[in-house]
Amino acid sequence: MNTFRHMLVRIQLGQLRREEGQTMAEYGLLVAFIALVALVGVTLLGGNLKTFFNNVAGKLPLT
Repeated sequence: MNTFRHMLVRIQLGQLRREEGQTMAEYGLLVAFIALVALVGVTLLGGNLKTFFNNVAGKLPLT
């Protein structure tokens, strides 16, 4: 019976280690996805944002 418990504990610890590795991989994928979305957003909106800020800057009074 003691050997069986020992084996169950080892299996459970092994599963915990694997879950931690999966969590790190999931965080890595999440960070990569956010970076990709930010890159696509800047690429698609970059020209429009530049025009917008240039228009705003042109309407500011110079002192």
